[in-house]
Amino acid sequence: MNQRTRLSMLVIQIMIISLLMALFGRLFYLQVAAGPKYREAALSIQSRDTIFPATRGLIVDSSGVPLALNRTGLAVTIDRLALDKQPDKGVAVLKKLAKLLKLQYQDVYQKTRLCGELKVGSRSGCWTGTRYQPIPITKEASADVALQVVERPDEFPGVDATPIAIRNYPGTVDVNAAHVLGYVGPLTDADLSGVNGKTYYRSESIGKSGLEIQYDSYLRGIPGIRTVIVDRKEAITSEGQNTNSVPGDHLVTSLDIRVQAAAEKALADAVARSRANGYRADSAAAVVMDIKTGRIIAMASYPTFDPNMWEKGLTVKQAEALFSETNGVPALSRPIQGRFAPASTFKVVSIMASTNAGYDLTKSYSCPANVKVGTRVFNNFESKAQSTASIKKLLAISCDTVWYQISFDEWLRDGGLSPIKNPKDYFFKAADGFQINKTTGVDLPSESAGRLPDRAWKQSWYDANKDFYCNYREKAAKSQQTQFLLLLAKENCLDGNKVRAGDAVNFSIGQGDTLVTPLKLTQMYAAIANGGTLWQPSVGRAIVKTDGTVLKSIDPVKTGTIAATPKTIKFLQGALREVVVSGTGAGAFSGFPVEVSGKTGTAQVFGRNPNGSSKDDTSWFASFAPSKNPQYAVVMMVSQGGYGASSSGVGVRKIYEAIFGVVNRKVVPENAIFPNGLPTTLPKISPATKVKAIGATP
Repeated sequence: MNQRTRLSMLVIQIMIISLLMALFGRLFYLQVAAGPKYREAALSIQSRDTIFPATRGLIVDSSGVPLALNRTGLAVTIDRLALDKQPDKGVAVLKKLAKLLKLQYQDVYQKTRLCGELKVGSRSGCWTGTRYQPIPITKEASADVALQVVERPDEFPGVDATPIAIRNYPGTVDVNAAHVLGYVGPLTDADLSGVNGKTYYRSESIGKSGLEIQYDSYLRGIPGIRTVIVDRKEAITSEGQNTNSVPGDHLVTSLDIRVQAAAEKALADAVARSRANGYRADSAAAVVMDIKTGRIIAMASYPTFDPNMWEKGLTVKQAEALFSETNGVPALSRPIQGRFAPASTFKVVSIMASTNAGYDLTKSYSCPANVKVGTRVFNNFESKAQSTASIKKLLAISCDTVWYQISFDEWLRDGGLSPIKNPKDYFFKAADGFQINKTTGVDLPSESAGRLPDRAWKQSWYDANKDFYCNYREKAAKSQQTQFLLLLAKENCLDGNKVRAGDAVNFSIGQGDTLVTPLKLTQMYAAIANGGTLWQPSVGRAIVKTDGTVLKSIDPVKTGTIAATPKTIKFLQGALREVVVSGTGAGAFSGFPVEVSGKTGTAQVFGRNPNGSSKDDTSWFASFAPSKNPQYAVVMMVSQGGYGASSSGVGVRKIYEAIFGVVNRKVVPENAIFPNGLPTTLPKISPATKVKAIGATP
């Protein structure tokens, strides 16, 4: 390297060093020498936002009666940041507060804990919000208690009392509707992070389940924001913005509070009746639907809970009880989340399949006591033989063996265990026309789909379970290694991906692996009643602004058409009427003045209860009425409720009695809930709207 090059490199190095020294010097000046000056300036221009949550919109029934509204309460809140700064982390304060509020210390403590701070399994009653927002211990404090908290800050540091808007479910005419309405709650860190694409503010409450979360974006409104500039002493120096909150919009539903009350009462009565007859009756569901639109008029689930309990403040015991199997898991919405074998209510599908396969519905068929399928014998209900009769009559008396024989014959024609290239699969295809393996699309969250155990499902099930069954002795609990279960495991290991003869015959009577939700079965029977159209069920009817302007109409949506000819549908309608006239539903509807069409179902259930007892049968009754000009589809299910007619059938009758105004087996027109048909116009909305007496015209 020559002298000239060395000189150039030296000059460059000097320049770089000079620049670095200048940079470090400037940093030193800004952070050290001039630090206090800029720190003072920063402290003098800090902004503070005060959020004013909007008034949440009302949820009303089809006549304008409020199902969810707002009222004012006195909240006693905890500031976790202030609590955590205390030497004992606020234990003494919480104990004193618990005594003042007459609550258990453990419940108060649990309410102030973030769910993420606690171990899984011990989070009952924890705070789902963040530590940066006030945590309510109670929202219904008395004025005297609130005054003691406010006037004694030295005894209750970090504790405050303030008026607060409380979401309230008034329970008019004893309506509960907890699973449909849902509830509201505080924001979580996930909500605030924006993972769902929405912007929230810490002091807001949002919908957590049911209609409250489904239509939260309308109901919540827009919070008001006041931004002020404060100095280091927190004195306001100027105001940045000050916007008023915008109240949330109202939700008009298709529910009718009187029908809802009747459905809930009939459901509770059905459970009590089943238990009186010696059945466990651990849960139940009822749905009332408008067959011409799919709108839900009532939806009830049993067991249920008080929808106001979240605003009152959950105790640890209450939170645990919601998901307790001993209590029947009250948090579960049976109409849309419970999946059950439909039993004989499913025979409408078998009639459609048989017709599509070429069977003549006008001919007579035998109903023997049993049918031999391969090496197994499948018995009729209670192993009783019935005389040779028409398909209509056999549906009425709920014969099983006729469907065993037809489905077995079709299974053989499709190739049996070695199926032909393109099997006809009439039974599977008829069920697929009802979309039983899909959700209905109802405007409620967390709906479960039914199960259609066709060839595709069998293969996917086998892929997921082959290893377990092929290594059953090593993987199964000793208590599950009975002779029957060992043989079943071997069978599933060898050909669990195939539709076996037993699968085919069980499917034909709604047993085996077939599962539906009560809402899906209601949709199916509504389609039979209306001539074949599957309507998407809906609870919401319209979004209405506070000034009465309709913001959004929620119109009926057609989702499909069942795989049946008009002739077959007409036959089904007549056959379902025969069930109530002279079949298994005749006793439940004896002397009823309105023509009802329907089908009983008594599903056998495999397995045991938590106490070790064998599970009882599931009771079903699926129906529509009036038979000649259908308007309503009503379905009731009682899990472990026994016979379909005596439990669910009687329950459905009670719902129809309320709708049509039946008293002492006579229709009393002035008692009918919809004497002029279902409402076609939207109601005027007011928090003060009162429900008219049951039986009065809307």
